[in-house]
Amino acid sequence: MGWDYSDKTTELFKAAVHGAAGTHMGEIENPDGLGEHGSIACGDALRFTFRVDRNQDDPTRDIVTEARYLTFGCTSAIAASEALCRIIEERLCTPIEALEISNQDIVDYLEGLPEAKIHCSVMGAEALEAAVFNWAQKRGVDLKELGVELSETGEDEGRIVCKCFSVTEPYLRRKIRELGLKTIPEITAAIKAGGACMSCHHAPGGLQDILDEELGRKPSSEKSESAPQAGGGEQTISPYKLGKLIDETFEGYIRPMLQRDGGDIEIVDIKNFKVFCRLQGACAGCAGASMTLKMLVEQVLKDRVDENIKVVEVK
Repeated sequence: MGWDYSDKTTELFKAAVHGAAGTHMGEIENPDGLGEHGSIACGDALRFTFRVDRNQDDPTRDIVTEARYLTFGCTSAIAASEALCRIIEERLCTPIEALEISNQDIVDYLEGLPEAKIHCSVMGAEALEAAVFNWAQKRGVDLKELGVELSETGEDEGRIVCKCFSVTEPYLRRKIRELGLKTIPEITAAIKAGGACMSCHHAPGGLQDILDEELGRKPSSEKSESAPQAGGGEQTISPYKLGKLIDETFEGYIRPMLQRDGGDIEIVDIKNFKVFCRLQGACAGCAGASMTLKMLVEQVLKDRVDENIKVVEVK
């Protein structure tokens, strides 16, 4: 499917890839700050470099005069990186002031981004953090003393929650708080976590549990232990209650996930633990339709409603 980019996003992307005057794609030789984020393996990687006008008396008053980036990302990643460089230079930021540029500042500068591409605007900010850490080391600036907590890589070390994209628990929790994320689709759109095999969505200690904890709710894995289950295929909850839980899961989770990529789904009928569905939009007739039904729709219903649920496609 084609993405609905704003005119500003398209304009910055085209100017950057054509090397137009005033654009920032490239790399500064012997930079004052260098940082990287992402990996080529998962499709997105970005290197950020900057040069400063050094203040001889106080390094914290150094001014960023040049900012450059190299990325293996898509249209959004290039446009978002271009926007970040422009904002830094236009504001005459110190490296520490540059850290105050938010993900939303970049999105606003681009006059909007598709929800599924928000993670591209996060990449530049993370690479910038790593570059500022590098600058601070070179200039002897104690960031902790200034109340700034950064790691050398711009990542947070800790338990890996999403193995597909190597997203750690500290990093995930930080981004949930910083970006105000409230659902798994929002997490995936912002930082990609959970966007591949999806096994981390509802695993104990996975995305949903961490979301619940950050939002002050009881973790879903604990709820599931006390929830009524159907043993041996026998229905222990009423048809009304089962249907209600299925409908809530579709509206609150499954449909938003599919709609993010231009697809959709409708429930045709529910008979015992069989849910008859019809895929719509970009999902209808897709070569991966059966995989979507099995790995996303059915698995989510098993995890969130009842392990005996089966999904049947209706053409």
